[in-house]
Amino acid sequence: MKRGGDLAVTALAGIIAVPLGLLIALLIRATMGGPVIFRQTRSGRHGQEFRILKFRTMRDKRHEDEPDAPRITRLGALLRKTSLDELPQLWNVVRGDMGVIGPRPTLPEQVTHYSDRQRGRLALRPGLTGWAQVRGRNSITWPERIELDLWYIEHQSLALDLRILALTAKMLLRPTGITAVGGVNPGFPVPTHAEATAPAAARIVLPRQATATAPRLAREELRG
Repeated sequence: MKRGGDLAVTALAGIIAVPLGLLIALLIRATMGGPVIFRQTRSGRHGQEFRILKFRTMRDKRHEDEPDAPRITRLGALLRKTSLDELPQLWNVVRGDMGVIGPRPTLPEQVTHYSDRQRGRLALRPGLTGWAQVRGRNSITWPERIELDLWYIEHQSLALDLRILALTAKMLLRPTGITAVGGVNPGFPVPTHAEATAPAAARIVLPRQATATAPRLAREELRG
């Protein structure tokens, strides 16, 4: 049933997304050349890897050690700010790699460092948007995001999905949490050897914000 809803939402979104995507593709081609689409391997449901699609937002490197930030073009910055760089992921939804709502797909090298509890976020197809996205996105830490994703998996319902869609629409109109403080998104915390070899129960981390958020979910609004 959820798969049918994903396809229905994608079909409706495609009415606007297809012509808008063609325009964006032409602008990227005119300002940066090809390729128009950026592809990257991500971990999906049950850890199965797939190629996520995004519009390209960075020009080619001028030298081997050039950092990413200076390579983001004006058009690329606008696409990232409005999340339009993720428009091609509608095709990932059609293919079945992703759903509309679920945990955002992460890199395989991050998944290898998940604790047993954190691997629970792989139980669903990754989503275009999700509970962690509308509760802070990149402004909160990875452990906090994962706890919010796990909460969603345990409490998913049609009403919650509709709320996430409404909050996502609000975020698109008033973008927030795209980058962390200072413009640098938090990296995934790689556990130390002691943490990695500790018993599973000892590795469960309940972040302050995630644990404080859960009892108040019904009355809190999106920050920003």
